[in-house]
Amino acid sequence: MLLVDVHAHLDLKEFSSDLDEVIKRAETAGIKAVISNGLNPESNRRTLELSKKYKIVKPALGLYPDDALKLTEKEIEKELKFIEKNRDKIIAVGEVGLDYKFCKKKQEQEKQKQVFIKLIELSKKIKKPIIVHSRKAEQDVIDLLRNSNAENVILHCFSGNLKLVKTAEDLSYSFSIPTNIAYSQHFQSLTKAVDINQILTETDSPYLSPYKNRRNEPSFIIETIKKIAEIKNISITEAINNIFMNYQKVFWLN
Repeated sequence: MLLVDVHAHLDLKEFSSDLDEVIKRAETAGIKAVISNGLNPESNRRTLELSKKYKIVKPALGLYPDDALKLTEKEIEKELKFIEKNRDKIIAVGEVGLDYKFCKKKQEQEKQKQVFIKLIELSKKIKKPIIVHSRKAEQDVIDLLRNSNAENVILHCFSGNLKLVKTAEDLSYSFSIPTNIAYSQHFQSLTKAVDINQILTETDSPYLSPYKNRRNEPSFIIETIKKIAEIKNISITEAINNIFMNYQKVFWLN
């Protein structure tokens, strides 16, 4: 099968004891690519190392919004240069964006925005897709992406309302649908609303498992496919083929 997981975090401690087995299960399940997203300087370096070890792991390097707040301006600039230096080794810039869930202070939100803008500009400069996080900040994320003329945008686990979903769809952004679509009414509604040609699949491993009380992993991506096929009233094979073509289109056959 031609399955893809465009958003996972394989460098996290939840996979430290059995990643070889996780990768084998993914390959057996027909996964052709897992995009592992870096979150901070240490995570970015671990992610690059994993991509050297495992053929199916494609690295995306970024600065998660909460992690960016912990860095000085000098450290942020250093990491941006590191990402640019490794442009030929990565498939995307990610995970980046805004997160206001625990960030209520305007000053901190403003810093997140400034870092996000720099990462958008970097993604354009190095001509890589950008994988975007937007928890409790969906309107600001869409506004910044639009105002920055961002290209090849993947909205990861987008939780905005359907009006914002339509705005993003009209801007030709892609939506990566997580495995918890198995029980999430929101992601079922989003999938119903969005054109199949703008849908991708993700796990957000080790989070958002389709199975209660189980760690998520890339081999579970088939659960997203099954639900998309059901909602779109197409066969599982058709859903797989369409989404793999979307993956190739967005990530330029990397």
